[in-house]
Amino acid sequence: MLEVRDIHCAYDKALILQGVSLSVSPGEILCLMGRNGAGKTTTLKTIMGLVVPSSGSVMFDGVAISQKPAHEIPRLGLGYIPQGRRLFSELTVAENLEIGLMVRGGGDKVRQRVLDIFPRLRERLDQHAHTLSGGEQQMLATARALCLEPSVLLLDEPTEGLQPSMIEQIRQVIIAMKNEGVAIILVEQRLDAVLALGDRVTFIENGQSRETLNVSELSHDNEFLMRYVGV
Repeated sequence: MLEVRDIHCAYDKALILQGVSLSVSPGEILCLMGRNGAGKTTTLKTIMGLVVPSSGSVMFDGVAISQKPAHEIPRLGLGYIPQGRRLFSELTVAENLEIGLMVRGGGDKVRQRVLDIFPRLRERLDQHAHTLSGGEQQMLATARALCLEPSVLLLDEPTEGLQPSMIEQIRQVIIAMKNEGVAIILVEQRLDAVLALGDRVTFIENGQSRETLNVSELSHDNEFLMRYVGV
């Protein structure tokens, strides 16, 4: 289980998170929702060690990881697909995947499994990442994270700007990872995606976690969406 306990953090002197708590279990999809600037992305970055909390803790399988260097977090089995993909644009598809494989020593078996999930990437192994379409870049960012064989997967707006066919493919991958027992935290603004994929939703407002609800509760009552997302 991954658990975030009352984390606080700031950029310079600007307070961003002022008490975020959440947890996600194996085979569960927890969605984070909130207005722009609420602290969703910063929460993911804090889990990954890219932002160090001033107080609170991030626990993974009962061990505190919030003070570990950022480069050590993926080695524990936490995969992160950031908003905007953050690929190595001048490297090829194959080289981007190789970087993912190096993190935990994954070999050709892992590489082939990832390419089976995204067969289009197999056709583009020698192509530079910056020449891919937006959907293909999202595939590559997802594939690179899967090269870690993660037990926890963090996704920040993975379907943003994608055409429907690409959205459906990413959706199917998320479902497959859930079915394999991966714990997933998904930042998503699209209500239809949350209702289709999520098990629970944590609403974040002004850097604080406010409510955590089962997704089934949202389908019957839009009060929380109006309050925390404005839709």
